[in-house]
Amino acid sequence: MQPFKSVAYAHPNPGPRLIVLGAVHGNETCGTRAIERLIGEIDAGSLRLSAGRLTLVPVTNPLAYANHRRAGDRNLNRKLSPTDAPRDFEDHVANWLCPLLAAHEVLLDLHSFTSPGTPFVFMGPSDNDRPLEPFKQAAREEALALRLGVGRAVDGWLATYAEGVARRREIAAAFPEATLDLDPRYGIGTTEYMRAQGGCAVTLECGRHDDAEAPAVAYRAILATLAHLRLVEAPDPAPSPHVECLSLCEVIDRLHPDDAFVQTWRSFDPVACGQAIATRHDGSAIVAPFDGYVVFPNTGAEAGHEWFYLARPSARLRAAQR
Repeated sequence: MQPFKSVAYAHPNPGPRLIVLGAVHGNETCGTRAIERLIGEIDAGSLRLSAGRLTLVPVTNPLAYANHRRAGDRNLNRKLSPTDAPRDFEDHVANWLCPLLAAHEVLLDLHSFTSPGTPFVFMGPSDNDRPLEPFKQAAREEALALRLGVGRAVDGWLATYAEGVARRREIAAAFPEATLDLDPRYGIGTTEYMRAQGGCAVTLECGRHDDAEAPAVAYRAILATLAHLRLVEAPDPAPSPHVECLSLCEVIDRLHPDDAFVQTWRSFDPVACGQAIATRHDGSAIVAPFDGYVVFPNTGAEAGHEWFYLARPSARLRAAQR
């Protein structure tokens, strides 16, 4: 069994409780490098905490990290919750990680992505009382998202994933060869779990896995978060006045290994209503149902798993940027 490691700092002065995660997916190492750099600076005294608590987790999933792949036995960032009967390695991670998340107020989760693209931040929903993901800290997340130094923010993850699960239930009988995941909790990852415990959370996608600049994006975001939360004595970064906001609104699953994209898509490539995006193995076309953007196209997706998402422009951050 791989050991779990977190590094915690606490200051006598009261303040927020922040946790920063790296390598939730083992091949996404930009957060690990940034956190290691920060630990070195705090331990050397060149960066000093002035209030609150800070917990740093350089490698959240050590099995996946050791094997240089996205997951150990499964994707840690899906169906995240503690369990009394752990079966795979990620269940053991969850039993350690979930109580650690619940002991904090704010989560910054550092990731990277496969296809070419520019860094962006994932936020949770607007304030709401709906049963899926009730939330009352949207303003706090939005303020943090605007200070992370990226030009795009995305929301709508869990609601879109839940709609995808509902659609899978409808078509499951017609595709017995596909390993369809029909559990509506499957879309719950670190940030969704954190919100369910009363905290707020953002995921920063720092760039492509192999982008040499991604660790620096992650490091600057940690410093900006520390300053914004007043955990260090530094000016609160000014919110960016130009952050494009998009909302995920549809997820398309791959149903057969021969399903294929019609071209090489990058995240946030625009598509026009009616434009072909992919073809099913029977030759039928998947076309864009509206003018929008392709997000997270995954050529390696397995049958029964999310293949790509569609997003629309959103006015969500306009008031916060005024």
